[in-house]
Amino acid sequence: MTWCALPETGAYWLRDVRVPGDPPETLIRADIRIEAGRIAAIEPPGTAADGPSADGGMVLPCFVDVHTHLDKGHIWPRCPNPDGTFLGALRAVSNDRAANWSEEDTRARFEFGLRCAYAHGTAAIRTHLDTYLPHGRSTWRVFAELRDAWAGRIDLQASAICPIDRLAGEEGVALADLVADHGGVLGFVTRFTGQGHDAIPPEFQDLLDRAFQLAEERGLDLDLHVDEGAETAAATLPIIARTAIRRGFRGRIQVGHICSLSLQPDAVIEETIRLVRDAGIAVVSLPMCNMYLQDRVPGRTPRWRGVTLLHELAAAGVPVSVASDNCRDPFYAYGDHDMVEVFQSAVRIAQLDTPLGRWPEAVARTPATVMGLAERGALRPSAPADLVLFRARFWHELLARRQADRIVVRAGRSIDTTLPDYRELDALVGLTNG
Repeated sequence: MTWCALPETGAYWLRDVRVPGDPPETLIRADIRIEAGRIAAIEPPGTAADGPSADGGMVLPCFVDVHTHLDKGHIWPRCPNPDGTFLGALRAVSNDRAANWSEEDTRARFEFGLRCAYAHGTAAIRTHLDTYLPHGRSTWRVFAELRDAWAGRIDLQASAICPIDRLAGEEGVALADLVADHGGVLGFVTRFTGQGHDAIPPEFQDLLDRAFQLAEERGLDLDLHVDEGAETAAATLPIIARTAIRRGFRGRIQVGHICSLSLQPDAVIEETIRLVRDAGIAVVSLPMCNMYLQDRVPGRTPRWRGVTLLHELAAAGVPVSVASDNCRDPFYAYGDHDMVEVFQSAVRIAQLDTPLGRWPEAVARTPATVMGLAERGALRPSAPADLVLFRARFWHELLARRQADRIVVRAGRSIDTTLPDYRELDALVGLTNG
């Protein structure tokens, strides 16, 4: 029996909850009125005479995961990373994609990830899709099918991902057209095919302008994997920001990772952050994956966490999100598409506490804004009653435990939070239940 039983029909009051204030670190006690699947009112505690009580437990808006890789998910059992490095992950995924990524395989793993995210309380996801033609066309077909099938449960967006040199010539036109045809976001990584994030190639600026042009001609937003490594010579972020400013780019831009920024000299850091702010670029950090991959040397304890400068970026007014990134694949062997785990990990890895301040918005309001989802990420009257209820009463309680007893509410009704069984994927990943 659940600790807070919600009615299955009709309007009701959810009594005695704690909701984020301003800043979200401040929790306010309240009663919430739910009508017709939406929040009708948020009133002072004691307003409601009846209705289920949360006994002072926290209520948060359903989460927004703005950077994932659902097409790669859950291949680890058949395709582990041989050395745990970034280049090892690239090679392993490339081999697995060539050998195994049929539409049936991709669909099964993709939907498994969606089911996990839904049960954990995520209401919106942007996933990157490996887009290497011609194979990428089948992946985007799968995405479109699942986007439609999951409408009303998870708002699903997709961004292409490929090395920037794949955008040259006719292949770039075909790739950008594919993204536009599916209402997607144009994305790429700031390295060349088969290479790591090393020194910036002399052709980079021309290719970057080419990418911006492809997006401008189709009215596409941009979402880039940037400087995902420790090589400080690969500082492409200032170039991206200056290009956006010079071109007067009107779409949204998000950049992810920018790991090497934290290793740059202070003067370079300050100038880069200023440019990012002036260009209106949003940043997403992937702390679990970055800590897993970066500074990995056999037989040596890592000396660097791999995460970017979240505090400094946010202090400068840059929108900063945190997200799940990879899940059970060669880039990150763990994870369960759970944004509570992501937020807990981000707080611990990047010390996003004392004070916690506005950081809870990094898994809710901020990524919702990046995705253009006006109704997501905040608790307010008229918003959908898509909520996550916690027995935890304070942030320090929520951050300390897994929160396995959370209650996920969609359109005002609690949903089944049973997670899919890994055994469902055994045949795909070459395991036997023995």
